[in-house]
Amino acid sequence: MFFVSSPLEQFEVLPFISIKAPILGDFNLSLTNLGFYCLIVVFLIVGLHVVANNSFKLIPSKWSVALESAYASIQAMTREQIGANNEIYTPFIYSLFFFVIIANLNGNIPYGFTVTTSVIVALGLSVMIFIGVTTLGLMIHGVHFFRYFIPSGTPLALVPMLVLIELISYMARAVSLGVRLFRNMVAGHTLLKILSTFLYKLFTSGIVVAALTLIPFAIFVRLIGLELAVSVIQAYVFCVLTCSYIKDAINLH
Repeated sequence: MFFVSSPLEQFEVLPFISIKAPILGDFNLSLTNLGFYCLIVVFLIVGLHVVANNSFKLIPSKWSVALESAYASIQAMTREQIGANNEIYTPFIYSLFFFVIIANLNGNIPYGFTVTTSVIVALGLSVMIFIGVTTLGLMIHGVHFFRYFIPSGTPLALVPMLVLIELISYMARAVSLGVRLFRNMVAGHTLLKILSTFLYKLFTSGIVVAALTLIPFAIFVRLIGLELAVSVIQAYVFCVLTCSYIKDAINLH
């Protein structure tokens, strides 16, 4: 008998390795699948840059050329979004981009876990970026940073209402950045899980049905390619919006 499991089960955070010590008063040390795959993402990022290190070679390798091209693209994006005078933020955007894109792509491996489908990770990144951007604005402008919430030329009578609207809009950034990433990754993986489950049912129903299932299977393969593209696009969009928030904190636009 064929049982269809919930497509949301793939997003559950479960203990991967658990150590209990009753002597210490029910002490429980657990490494969850989320923590394990976060370590894998960090290991892949560090390993990729170690392999692509070109410090002792005259001719760069393909990995080195690829990383240099990626850095040049992110540097150009930083210049365009924040300004040529603020390239100091390029390493942060570069690190953020590689964490998100490696986490997204790593989650497309069958039976893997997508780190960015966790609300803790997505909103954690979003909130920390929001706090950092706000702190940056306060450090640069001091109390003048609060002019951001009062558009120039606003009539005095409308100031209280506009300040409230601008404050709510600004605070929403702490959530919207992470929710956008979380939503798109969860939606894509859920769709692929549902389709793969039904395709498996069709492939095991008989020879004739399995042969006819090759047509929707071809569409499913294309959807996998689309999900890979979404993984890259979401990393790019996440970094572009982060650059936009940094620019707003610097220039108070």
